[in-house]
Amino acid sequence: MPKFDRTLAVFAYAFPLDKLVQALKFGERLMLVDGLAESLVRHVKNRPDYIIAMPLHRSRLRGRGFNQSQELARHIANRLNIPLLAHACHRVRDTPPQSALKWKERGKNMRNAFICSLNLSGKHIAVVDDVMTSGTSLNEVSIALRKAGATEISAWVIARTLPHTGQKFTRSDLDISN
Repeated sequence: MPKFDRTLAVFAYAFPLDKLVQALKFGERLMLVDGLAESLVRHVKNRPDYIIAMPLHRSRLRGRGFNQSQELARHIANRLNIPLLAHACHRVRDTPPQSALKWKERGKNMRNAFICSLNLSGKHIAVVDDVMTSGTSLNEVSIALRKAGATEISAWVIARTLPHTGQKFTRSDLDISN
């Protein structure tokens, strides 16, 4: 059972969105941030007290030079006039990328990977990330947020991997509550 309360995903993680997200994340195409973040801003209905970005471990941040989720969260927070808590949560374990692991290995990989240092008692927090695949990273950061006192957690992602069933999905299929 997810530890976050709802998910807002703007797009399916499929062509051409997958290529845009990869260009942002691995190709340093930061000019994509505004457009991707703006697409999410247009769909926000439930306003949180605070926004946080999915934390990167300091070694991955050092190697990449930026946190794409932080860049997206900064734009979203500015546009919605919601405080961004840039240092509320930290990734304390340097884990292999989730995308490199099988589904069954992802939960163990992320276990206890995050801590949140602020008192968030009674607060609604939106966690911004670029892509949700299994939801494990968002679930684990949500556990840390709950320990810090958050009572409501929304997962806001640009794109979400959908089941490979051959089904056709519409944009409204992606805005779901857990």
